[in-house]
This record gives sequence, structure tokens and C-alpha cells, in this order.
Amino acid sequence: MKKLVLYLLASIWLVVPAFAAELFPVKGLSMNTPDRENVDAFCSFIEKELVPMGVNVLLLRVDYNYEFESIPEIASDRALSKAQTKKIVATCKKNNIRVVPLVNLLGHQLWAGKINRLLEVYPEFDETPYIPLPQEGAKQKPNGLFDGDLYCKSYCPLHPDVHRVIFTLVGEIIDVYETDALHAGMNEVFYLGEYGCPRCCDKNKAELFANEVNKINNFVKSKDCELWIWGDRLFDAGTTGMGMWETAANETAPSVNLISKDVVICDWHYARPDLSAVYLAYKGFRVATCPWRRPEVAVK
Repeated sequence: MKKLVLYLLASIWLVVPAFAAELFPVKGLSMNTPDRENVDAFCSFIEKELVPMGVNVLLLRVDYNYEFESIPEIASDRALSKAQTKKIVATCKKNNIRVVPLVNLLGHQLWAGKINRLLEVYPEFDETPYIPLPQEGAKQKPNGLFDGDLYCKSYCPLHPDVHRVIFTLVGEIIDVYETDALHAGMNEVFYLGEYGCPRCCDKNKAELFANEVNKINNFVKSKDCELWIWGDRLFDAGTTGMGMWETAANETAPSVNLISKDVVICDWHYARPDLSAVYLAYKGFRVATCPWRRPEVAVK
């Protein structure tokens, strides 16, 4: 089974030897959606910069930056219109670039003290409403967490209404981007099966995580798409020694044996060419290696 290699870079040229074209069938860039006024410039960037670099996958971090027709109130203040989105899609199609939109599901419903739109509009989905948000000016501690240990919230995967909402949104994103793959994030899930959640508190965390991945995967497959997720929750922090960011310290690692092998795992490690991709491939997954701005790490 070939290992897919996805280069996730910030603002750095992607240099891949000619012989690597067949070895690395996925050569990608991860980017935010542009601001409304920069859509034309973004499309020009795709044609003038990404195409000559040989990029064939654009992992586009969409989240709530789209003017949803199904739930319009959930759109962010920098949401793109349908027409603007279609312009990006057309540019990528013209240049044989596969667009993979990313919508963070489960975790990352909070970033640096700012709640994402899902929990703003549906606060009842919050897994840990009892944990206060970081106060304005709160400083991050050495481990990267804020005072109070709140880094990024999760939604409760067992809330009876949460999937009706997220599948409505995800379905609309899949349709408007005309994509055959969706990235659901699912990284850095620090809050799952918490004692304060009446639905999740007594549940096995690995099973909770795997069941959520599989549920999302089943929906995405119903839309003729494949599901991509980040892989950090599938490794045990204590066993690997990689720490709580790149691996899980909250008992989700056994989910690696419970998740459907249809799912593509994006294995991110920025500083070192760890053998985690080999482990995931051995488990039967297709793997994309993601080194942020260090292509040499992915190649190794």
C-alpha cells in the first residue's frame, strides 16, 4: 500500500526531486480560506505559485468561513459567499488540484480563548461548560495550555442534536466544494468523556473517539467522499514519549484499533521524521505525512 505524503507548509517553497513524483502522489499545502476581498488574489496565487510547485492537493481550512444556506447564523464574519467559493473550486479544477476542505469536528471548538461558531450558536453542545474561558490577557503556561488548563473545547459527541447540525453543515461544505474528501480535524482532543458531562462521564474514551470518527466517516461516505483526520489521538503519550500535543495523554490511543480503515490519517510531526506513519500503515491505514514547513521531514 502506498503511503500518501501530504506537505503542509506555511509560506515556504516545496522542493521535491523529480524522482519523487511517483513515490509521493499527494503534494499539498494547508491554508486558511482567503478574506472576501482577496479571493481573486488567492486564485492567482494558486495558478502562479502552487501549480508551478507541483502542488496537487489544497487542504483548505474552511470551518465556518462560508455563508451557509442551511444554518446561516453559524457563518463567521469572514465567510465566503457561494460565488466566491465556486471561483476557488473552478480555479483548482482547471489546474488539477484536489480541494480538501477542513471543518474541525469534536475538538478545536475553542482557540486561544475564542469559541468557534458551533459552540457560540449551540452552547448546549459544549462538553465542558463548567470550565471558564481564559481571562483576557491570560498567558499560556510552559505546556502550551492557558490558565485553568483550557486550550480547546470539544463538543459532546453524545448530545442528541449535535450530529443533525454538524452533518447539515458538513454536507453543505462537501456539496459547494464539489469535493471527494473532507478533513474533519479531530486533533488535540483534550476534553472527552469528562466527569462533568452527564452523557459521557462513564464512557470509555477510546470508544467515544472511535465511534465519533466512524459516525462522521459513515456520513461522509454517504456523500461519496473519503474522510481525513489528524492522527495525534491515535498514539499514546506515555508509550511514545512524544508529549500531549502530538500524542494522547487521555486514553484515546486504543481507538487506532477501532477506527474504519477507510479513513486517511494525516500524521503530523513538525520537527522529526518519527516512525508513526509506519505504525499507522502497519495498522492498515493510508497515511499522509504532514511536516508543517519542513518538507525534508516528510521526505525522510
